[in-house]
Amino acid sequence: MTELIAVALFTLLAVISPGADFAMVTRSSYAQGRKAGLAAAVGIALGVQVHVLYTVLGIAVIISQSPALFLGMKVLGAGYLIYLGYKSLTNTQRISLEGGSQSAASALQALRTGFLTNALNPKTMLFVISAFTQVVQPGSSLKLAFAYGAFMSLAHWLWFSLVAVFFSSTALRKAMIDRQVLVDRVIGLALIGLGLAVAVTGIR
Repeated sequence: MTELIAVALFTLLAVISPGADFAMVTRSSYAQGRKAGLAAAVGIALGVQVHVLYTVLGIAVIISQSPALFLGMKVLGAGYLIYLGYKSLTNTQRISLEGGSQSAASALQALRTGFLTNALNPKTMLFVISAFTQVVQPGSSLKLAFAYGAFMSLAHWLWFSLVAVFFSSTALRKAMIDRQVLVDRVIGLALIGLGLAVAVTGIR
């Protein structure tokens, strides 16, 4: 029970803290609609499972003990965030509230972007590693470890689904679309700033 409470607290703090996942879901929800925002939330939850998988299987030990490998992951994750930020910052396509934004293609693209944003995020990697090393004791069963991982994904999915529903509401979408240039620039700068922070500073 103590382990479960600790995992829940770790996950809650990690999920609600603003970051790349939040910015990306916000952008997908207001620009492409609720279906895309919810798909992005699913993608994020699936991305968490990438970190859970290699942590449980022990690859995280190799990553944490190999500065070169960890640096490569940092650079890759930072580059992807900067790329997303640049796309938002330089976007010239006007969004229409009634446009065909609810298509299956938009939802699939949002799911893929959500997955990559989380799977390539070294902060999520460190969160998962920290959570497991702090609360999972030596000798714990794989079933229990994967159950904790499933809980982490579920928490991410629930939170970002709420974010998607909020930012895809008609009134808020209209207000943000009316100020699309400003919103895109704010989100773009936020993503670029997060990417640069990952690339330039040490993650503690």
